Amino acid sequence: MDEQLRADAEVLWHYHHLRHEPRRTDVGIGLGSHDLGVAGYVAELYHAGRFPLVVFTGANAPTTVGMFPRGEAVHFGEHARALGVPATAIRLETRATNTGENITFTRDLLRDHDIREVTLVSRPYQQRRAYATCRKLWPEVDVVCAAKPQTLDEYLHTIADDDRVINMLVGDTQRITAYAERGFAIPQPLPATVRAALQRLIDAGFTKRLV
Repeated sequence: MDEQLRADAEVLWHYHHLRHEPRRTDVGIGLGSHDLGVAGYVAELYHAGRFPLVVFTGANAPTTVGMFPRGEAVHFGEHARALGVPATAIRLETRATNTGENITFTRDLLRDHDIREVTLVSRPYQQRRAYATCRKLWPEVDVVCAAKPQTLDEYLHTIADDDRVINMLVGDTQRITAYAERGFAIPQPLPATVRAALQRLIDAGFTKRLV
C-alpha cells in the first residue's frame, strides 16, 4: 500500500474511534466478527469491574464460518471462559448475522433484565457504526462503545491480513451513511477529510465490503 493510501486508512481508523469515557454499565455486549480479540477485551473489562453480565452475539458471516464453525458467539464465549469469565456471567445470542440483529436480538434476550446502560465491545473500526445502530434500535439505553486500544499498525499485525482489514474499514465507513439513509442507524457526521480518504481507497480497489 502506498503512502497516501496508508494515510487514508489511518484517517478512517481514527474516525471510528469514539473515545467514550469508560464507566460501569449493566452489561457488556461483545459483537461477533472475525476478530477474537473482541472476546478478549470483553474479558478484560469484565475483570476490571466494568459490567457484571456479558452477552456475546453472532451466528456467522461468510467471512467467519471457517474460523468459527459453531458460530461467533459460541467461540467468543468459550474464549472468555478460558480467560476467567465465569459461565454464570455469560449469555449467548447465536442468531444474529448483522449489527442490527446483534442489537435487536440482544435487546430481546435481556428483556427481563433491568438494562439501562450498555457497553458495546467491537472491532476498533466498528465502534461508530455500532453506536449509531444501537441508538436507533435500542434508544432507551445509554451506550458506551469500547474496543481494545491499539494503533492501525498493531491491528494489522494482529489480524495478519491487510487487504481484509482495509476492505472492512472501507465498508464500515460507507455503511455509516448508507445505513442511516436506509433507517438502520442514526446519522453521524462525515467530515470532508473522511469522505475524501474513503473515496481514494474505493478508487484504489478496496471495494469488497461495500453495500
